[in-house]
Amino acid sequence: MQKNTKIAIVVAVAAILVGTGVTVGYVLSTPGNPCGSTASQSGLTVPPPLTTASTSPARLTTASVSSTGGTPSALQSASDAGVPDEVINVVAAENFWGNLVSQIGGTHVNVTSIVTNPNTDPHEYQANDSDARAIAAAQYVIVNNVGYDTWATNLIAADGVSNQTILNVGDSLGVYVTGGIVTGNPHLWYNPAYVNQTVAWMFHNLTTIAPGLTGYFTDQYDNLTASLGSLYSRATQIKEQFHGTEVASTESIFVYLANATDLDLVSPPAFMEAVAADNDPPDASVVEFQCQLESGNVKVLVYNAQTVTPLTTSMKTIAAEHNVTVIAVTETIQPPNVSFQDWMMGELDELQNALNANALGQG
Repeated sequence: MQKNTKIAIVVAVAAILVGTGVTVGYVLSTPGNPCGSTASQSGLTVPPPLTTASTSPARLTTASVSSTGGTPSALQSASDAGVPDEVINVVAAENFWGNLVSQIGGTHVNVTSIVTNPNTDPHEYQANDSDARAIAAAQYVIVNNVGYDTWATNLIAADGVSNQTILNVGDSLGVYVTGGIVTGNPHLWYNPAYVNQTVAWMFHNLTTIAPGLTGYFTDQYDNLTASLGSLYSRATQIKEQFHGTEVASTESIFVYLANATDLDLVSPPAFMEAVAADNDPPDASVVEFQCQLESGNVKVLVYNAQTVTPLTTSMKTIAAEHNVTVIAVTETIQPPNVSFQDWMMGELDELQNALNANALGQG
């Protein structure tokens, strides 16, 4: 197979970790291409600043979100004595958002997460009558959007319930499907800044639905943000140890995490985006990706365990044959009975171990 001379423009994004207050910024760079020397520009563009716009009529008032990923301003604490015995019925399209809202709501929410099966590709999920009934009966519904769970947004539009609170995560973050691999990447829960802003919206929505539970939700929210801060300190540790290390990914699910850890993600954007959308990547991107894996420069290959295809399996084989450490990530919490933090920490642990192993020549 001949080597392609095209260069993939790599997205290197300055990470915003929870609680750090670092401003969002995206930087495009063009590292050396192991397959050739002719550079070509891709269609990637620098994204606009994050906004807190929402299609919901609810506004951020008592719980404000900053464009730098900061946490909401703390509400006055209230004693649990006299807390109303109220339970909010919540439906989340995916279990990562469902788990996070359950940690804020605690005993005062009943959360149903629809997509939880580890053998299900969330992109291809087919809704059923049970899903429709659950969404129609919910007081609070959380969807990812950005083209990720169109089935859920369709059910919301069809059920005709006017008194629901809807959190459309993509819209609230200003992330839209037309943005491509940088500004239209639907895997929002892999971006620490986006997670921070989303849990702030969850907190605001819950306190709006049940104002009498504000003190309880405030305590729960504070515990969650502290836990997320501990989680993302691991990403900072990886960044300090391995920033600039060349890694690859079979699809766009890893883009946000690579940015947060300051790893140099060299995979062709066209390849990653096509695989994430369940399309065939352009031939040139396949050739380029293979050359990268054979170059000896790439240290770790990340693949999505829930969207395995013959092509991604082939890339994993090529990587293993050239001493590239191969690790898996998943789109939904696995196993489904652990917390968001435990799931994500497990993936960060595996990434750090793979980078360490390769650094020691054990990849």
